Amino acid sequence: MTTRTILATARRLCAAMSSLETSPERCQELAQSLAEIQDRARIAASSHAPTLVAVSKYKPASDILACYRLGQRDFGENYVQELVDKARQLPDDIRWHFIGTLQSNKCKTLASIPNIYAVQTVASAKAATALNKVVPSERNLPLYIFLQVNTSGEDVKSGLPPLTSVESASESELVRLAKHVVTGCPRLHLQGLMTIGSLGESLASSERRNQDFETLKRSRDVLHDVLRGSSGEWGMDGRLLLSMGMSSDFEAALKAGSDVVRVGTGIFGARVR
Repeated sequence: MTTRTILATARRLCAAMSSLETSPERCQELAQSLAEIQDRARIAASSHAPTLVAVSKYKPASDILACYRLGQRDFGENYVQELVDKARQLPDDIRWHFIGTLQSNKCKTLASIPNIYAVQTVASAKAATALNKVVPSERNLPLYIFLQVNTSGEDVKSGLPPLTSVESASESELVRLAKHVVTGCPRLHLQGLMTIGSLGESLASSERRNQDFETLKRSRDVLHDVLRGSSGEWGMDGRLLLSMGMSSDFEAALKAGSDVVRVGTGIFGARVR
């Protein structure tokens, strides 16, 4: 390598490092927002320790690094390429959660990210199979996945129909997909269920029970009963986790028993594309 090449490489590395620094004012702003969300989550959860996923879609890597330096480790992204780009720049002990629409043709790219921790939006056997095929054999841990459930029944939302009873569950898409992952996808680990509820239920969460959260809990309980009699490993410590709740309703979700909440605006502020 010539001296000129070494100097050019050094300049690029220095530029990349400086681009990850943010102003003291922004650091202070993020520190206050993150601390406030963490405190509110701790109070709402009361009896359990939830996972807070900081949703960093459209936010610069410098914001993520600032939160990382404050101890935050779980971050969520909606777009595969944006996640790839950020993962290359940031510490490799970040736990990345993919929370966007999962396309089968993006699975290989997604699975190639060394510290991808969980994919929370699996909704078909095709996507699960595609992911399982491309998870690198050298991974120390399986890739955790959540099955997405459309609890509100809205056409614009992705996800499978929820479960209502054990008796009607045997023919459901959700049960078939869960069994496919548990028995046919050894490089994946079914960790739980995820939902993006309706705006109406979210806005009313402070006044009454959120029916989307109740529906996901019921689906989890039914799926629990179904999977107890099947072979394979699933869940965490013998239970399926729930990923529900975002910036506007995460406290209600935690009070309802959510294990994972996904908060973006509450930490990073409004998103600008």
